[in-house]
Amino acid sequence: MDATLHQSDPLRRARLRWRARRGLLENDLIFERFFSRYEHDLSDADVGALTRLLELSDNDLMDLLLVRKEPAGDLADPDVIRVLELLRNA
Repeated sequence: MDATLHQSDPLRRARLRWRARRGLLENDLIFERFFSRYEHDLSDADVGALTRLLELSDNDLMDLLLVRKEPAGDLADPDVIRVLELLRNA
């Protein structure tokens, strides 16, 4: 995470963490590790990118997290790709 970016509002981060609870255990485990490492460093751009990823179905999200697919269309955005890489490495 780039320390020069504006840190997001703690309430937005808390809501995002709650929203990240998924139906698939594998996704939940990845998000738990991600939030444990990065939650307090998330910028507004990171929160926006993560929100876009969380709009996906569990299976589509898992395909991205496990590198079965790469982001396409609206998700092929630098912020989304950067957050996705952090999730993959969490």
